[in-house]
Amino acid sequence: MGIILRKTCIALGLLMVVWVITPPMPLAAPVQQEVPSYAKWGRLAVKEVQGKYPHAHILDYLHEGSHTQGNSTTEKFKLWLKEGDREFGVFVRIEFTTESEEIIRVEFEETDR
Repeated sequence: MGIILRKTCIALGLLMVVWVITPPMPLAAPVQQEVPSYAKWGRLAVKEVQGKYPHAHILDYLHEGSHTQGNSTTEKFKLWLKEGDREFGVFVRIEFTTESEEIIRVEFEETDR
């Protein structure tokens, strides 16, 4: 019985050495998040809404898409705000020159839905 115990101890010792010197495998590879193309315009929409409604809190944000026509592009967003007891939505449309990204206009439209 001494030989079996000795072989078991040697085997366990070897396994421990291999386990200690082997670098751990990561559980999951880090996820690279791509910045969406509309991110710049989303930040502008939030900034403009905060300027127009300085006492409101932004509860939610949605990019509704973009539309290109001729030389201009319009990015569309909907923000949901709370000001006091009132909750409401604000559609924000940012039109800009597609090539130079120069802002043509920023439009707001309130909605109760």
